[in-house]
Amino acid sequence: MGDENGGKLIILVAEDNADDAMLLEHAFRKNGIDLPVHVCTDGEDTLRYLKGEGRYANRAQFPFPRVIITDLKMPRCDGFQVLQWLQDHPECNLIPKFVFSASAQEEDVVRAYQLGANSYFRKPSTLGELVDLVRITNAFWTAATLPPLPEKC
Repeated sequence: MGDENGGKLIILVAEDNADDAMLLEHAFRKNGIDLPVHVCTDGEDTLRYLKGEGRYANRAQFPFPRVIITDLKMPRCDGFQVLQWLQDHPECNLIPKFVFSASAQEEDVVRAYQLGANSYFRKPSTLGELVDLVRITNAFWTAATLPPLPEKC
């Protein structure tokens, strides 16, 4: 799947657990999603990516993501802070944002939606459930009409 300009779309994953990130990438492949995935291991690195700072300054090498999938509980800067930053930057807040979290606490769910999350999913307990969740989510967002990507934030 490419964007309107013929470039590849990027999935940005903010996940500090390497095993969870690997399982998510595996679920993408099982569903035939061949988009490039970039994993940031904490919220600070995620914000650097979104801002195009430091090693992410080259947007040809690190294009702006089409989708953001974030965990909530990460070191240095959590998923709530990432969502807050996006909300504070309306030109970037158009990106679909999915929360994948082990937390089922109602206050976490409410806060994530208040900060602009488009969906909140509790991390599935099996790979099969994760593959199914990715399939359903991909089908929905593939059918949706999305706004154009911002050039920068």
